[in-house]
Amino acid sequence: MVLHKASQPLKVASDSAETPQSSRHGQIALKSSDNPNLVSYKSAGTGTLGKALEVLDIIAMSAVPLRFTDILKVVDQPRGTLHRQLSNLIEEGLVLANPDGTYDPGLRLMKLAAKAWSKNSFRTIAEPHFRKLHEATGETVHLGVLNGLEVIYVDKIESNQTVRMHSQLGNASPLYCTGIGKAMLALLERDDCAERAEKFNYVKHTETTLHTPQLLLAEIEQIRAAGVSHDREEHEVGIRCVSAGIGGEASSTIAGVSVTAPAYRITEDTILKWESLVFETARAIERDMAVSMGPRSQQ
Repeated sequence: MVLHKASQPLKVASDSAETPQSSRHGQIALKSSDNPNLVSYKSAGTGTLGKALEVLDIIAMSAVPLRFTDILKVVDQPRGTLHRQLSNLIEEGLVLANPDGTYDPGLRLMKLAAKAWSKNSFRTIAEPHFRKLHEATGETVHLGVLNGLEVIYVDKIESNQTVRMHSQLGNASPLYCTGIGKAMLALLERDDCAERAEKFNYVKHTETTLHTPQLLLAEIEQIRAAGVSHDREEHEVGIRCVSAGIGGEASSTIAGVSVTAPAYRITEDTILKWESLVFETARAIERDMAVSMGPRSQQ
């Protein structure tokens, strides 16, 4: 997230470009030293589909259109194979070849994304509670889901204030330095949480970033006891948030909800109020999930 005036939109690269990390699903996030906008989620698989998805991921996750040579620098494929993959993706409408020799996500990919978005049952269930949280706080609220070592933001409502957080749906951020991320880690079994804590490539984004597995796991225990988590300017200087996890060990969905604002707008009384609001919002979403998405254990 980047702080900016609402009247002056700002384009930034995905948060996931900041930290190369391995995930439990066999994917590795890579960032090219020559092009900081270029991020690849490389699959451990070697099949034709896996190779095509690798190329598609690189193009879709880039903040700017990419040339063939940009993609070749990070993709683990021979030049000829990459040519064939791009040709197939273009033919299927998943990639767009621009006149200047660069590549963008294709219209078919956008249609598929829109359809998946409209059919996302979790987001639909959470939406009314999510909106109530925004109405109660007037600040930016996010809904995120767990994906390996990252949180993927699936919904957002902007602050009513002039100065807002700039973040994009579909962007990814590391679990260890975000409020939602830590809230979701606290929902996992302890062995699972400890295993993931060892896999992070810890980057000390700010002076308050938890930059070792020991520091992270100690805070996770506090989050389990409190039911809420905090981002105390750990990912970006000047940004605070309060979060609560959604789901749990018996749920097929592990997610989280948060309220975020510039640190200068927040008092300790505000923090206490938000803790109660996000906790109740998470529990309300869980109750509706239990009814609409099948049985789960109640805690």
